[in-house]
Amino acid sequence: QVQLVESGGGLVQAGGSLRLSCAASGDILSIANMAWYRQAPGRQRDLVASITVSLTTNYADSVKGRFTISRDNAKKTVSLEMNSLKSEDTAVYFCSQDITNMNHHAQRYWGQGTQVTVSS
Repeated sequence: QVQLVESGGGLVQAGGSLRLSCAASGDILSIANMAWYRQAPGRQRDLVASITVSLTTNYADSVKGRFTISRDNAKKTVSLEMNSLKSEDTAVYFCSQDITNMNHHAQRYWGQGTQVTVSS
């Protein structure tokens, strides 16, 4: 069984910074893409940033230059450094990891979500 556990959300003033982390555990053979999504109230879940095994990154236009995604394969962790936060960054943030288990079954797993609130 595979589980993703997120940490690092909270309340911050506009212009501040937060760091989110997401660690995978369980019956894991390999991990391909890792990503962060966010969902504001009444809106769909949108991709914030992604990172491949070869460390190619992709960012939503709204966060380019402010957010940085990184991964630690040994620790099975993906992180999101968020700087110059704006009120419009307020949302529940979800991590995802595309994991192949020891039975060679691959699927996308999701974290439980962590609230990020930016006060203006």
